[in-house]
Amino acid sequence: MRRAAAGDPEASRVPAHLTLLGSTEIDDDDLPAIDRHLISVAARHEPFTLLLRGTGTFRPVTQVVFVAVAAGISQCERLHRAMRSIPATLRPQRFPYHPHVTVAQDVPPAQLDAVFEDLAGFQASVPVTEFTLFEHGQDARWKEQRVYPLGGSWSPSVSDWRP
Repeated sequence: MRRAAAGDPEASRVPAHLTLLGSTEIDDDDLPAIDRHLISVAARHEPFTLLLRGTGTFRPVTQVVFVAVAAGISQCERLHRAMRSIPATLRPQRFPYHPHVTVAQDVPPAQLDAVFEDLAGFQASVPVTEFTLFEHGQDARWKEQRVYPLGGSWSPSVSDWRP
């Protein structure tokens, strides 16, 4: 909703999220091993609370304004590191991992400034009990493929996606 209000052209295609592992091209043959890896990662990490507070920006490097993570950073970093050991070839990271929730990207500077100011006092506490694997479809939308509950509470009925 905030991305759309900021005029972000990706707002309708990108669900609100905090990225743990950036987009990665995966061969279909690798999906079963990746699925097993993600089940293992989820089982080894306990649920936690994410505190989102205030705004930040990556300007001038990239034209992004985000809601900042004030608590839960180390848990996100541990999940990120565990996921990077995924059994697939990952592209090199362009930037160090920094957990955040993007609210505006690649919009005119005045719109970036407006969303930065508008959400400066924002605060929310979010229980994190799972992470989700998404697929970037041919329609340029991100679609949920499978949910991985944290703490080993895996249930195959969580999703009908079959690797």
